[in-house]
Amino acid sequence: MLNIIVFFAVALIAVFAGYSFRRYVAEKKVQDAEAKARQILEQANKQAQDRHREVELEAKDLLYRMRQDFEHETKDRRLEIASMEKRLAQKEENIDRRLDLLEKKEKEIELKHDGIKKQEESLKAKEGNLHALIAEEKERLQKISSLSAEEAKQILLARLNEELNNEKAVFIRKQEEELRSIADKKGREIVSLAIQRCAAEHVVESTVSVVNLPNDEMKGRVIGREGRNIRALEMATGVDVIIDDTPEAVTLSAFDTVRREIARLSLEKLIADGRIHPGRIEEIVEKTKKEMDEKIREEGEHAAFEAGVNGLHPELIKLLGRLKYRTSFGQNALQHSKEVSFLLGIMASELGLDFKLGRRIGLLHDIGKAVDHQIEGTHAKIGTDLARKYNESPQVLEAIEAHHEEIVPQSLYAVLAVAADAISAARPGARRETLETYIKRLEKLESIANLLKGVEKSYAIQAGREIRVIVQPEKISDGDAVNMAREIRKKIEEGMEYPGEIKITVIRETRAIERAK
Repeated sequence: MLNIIVFFAVALIAVFAGYSFRRYVAEKKVQDAEAKARQILEQANKQAQDRHREVELEAKDLLYRMRQDFEHETKDRRLEIASMEKRLAQKEENIDRRLDLLEKKEKEIELKHDGIKKQEESLKAKEGNLHALIAEEKERLQKISSLSAEEAKQILLARLNEELNNEKAVFIRKQEEELRSIADKKGREIVSLAIQRCAAEHVVESTVSVVNLPNDEMKGRVIGREGRNIRALEMATGVDVIIDDTPEAVTLSAFDTVRREIARLSLEKLIADGRIHPGRIEEIVEKTKKEMDEKIREEGEHAAFEAGVNGLHPELIKLLGRLKYRTSFGQNALQHSKEVSFLLGIMASELGLDFKLGRRIGLLHDIGKAVDHQIEGTHAKIGTDLARKYNESPQVLEAIEAHHEEIVPQSLYAVLAVAADAISAARPGARRETLETYIKRLEKLESIANLLKGVEKSYAIQAGREIRVIVQPEKISDGDAVNMAREIRKKIEEGMEYPGEIKITVIRETRAIERAK
């Protein structure tokens, strides 16, 4: 019995010992498995981080290569623009050669335009490749990292957009500055070339209104018995005949310069003939009117021939001839029209426009002045109506009406008409001004600037076409100098009458001087 009990006890002990041993072994395996799992996770995380860095480095390398390509393309483009500027700066020997060169340049520009298109297509292709690479990297990032597709996309695009936007802004700014410089230089060249090639007379013409007499006895014969000769002459010509204390002179006064010229010629013929009576006066005046009509027509035809303008309506030719006896600020209107015609034609040819159309616009731009004393309205509007009446082209009509900017210029011809008219009117010697009026205008110009606070001294230069204002730097800042120039311009425009335009230059300067001994 005891043996049986001992046997069972030993058996129980053996079972318990085996169970404990198996439990220990199982726990040991679990611990080993957990350690191995942690090691695997750490390796996986490390690999994911390494891969993420590799992807980021690849993206940066791709962006660097793209930037290098973009810089090379930009450098090539700058070289092309510099080459084009050098070609444009060369002066042509004559008009035919210039036109040939312009045609060649147009072809070159077309080829370059095609090249630019190809470059744009290449950039678009590269952009497409970049999008494809970004999509691939996005999928890889999704697999090996915890980032979502949207988060990875935002990170990459934010970096690319920031860098590309900076590059584009710099490139666009440089291109704008270069193009603006080229345009300004080309505009100055065209205007200066037109002025140099226009050999216009600088002598101011004026309509004569005084008839010289051989002696004072002739005054009595001109007056006639009880003034009948004067009355007959005034009735026949529509001109006031003034005989005063001026020795050996008769003054003719009339608003219509053509009538005054007829009266002058008629009176000179009567004085030369010696027979002065009402019947003879009427006969001479009628004869002079016919001669004057023929002379006006000849003057108009001569002006059209000089300007190289063909196909003008006969009435427009007569109106052109009447401009011979019309002045504006002492400048002969017909001479001014021919000068504007030459200038406008030259500038039009420089820009590749119709040379003959430019000449035509310049010759007809002031045609309204021939009858502006008879018809109500501005001479630009009157001239437009006359040109429309005689079937001139819409471009001519628009340029005539816009040459004083009464309407906004729409075509290049209208803009050139404004420029050519201003050049002809504003050049030195174009318009007459007495010394007293000239001095008063300069003094008034300087006084306008001197009245402003902070002005130290002002100088009117270049015959009153420019004023330079020196300000006190401790009282006027750079921003105040800009506002002062604008204020002076406004006061000049409101309070003065002047030909052309006036340039205002405000100078603010601080000097520090020391002497080492």
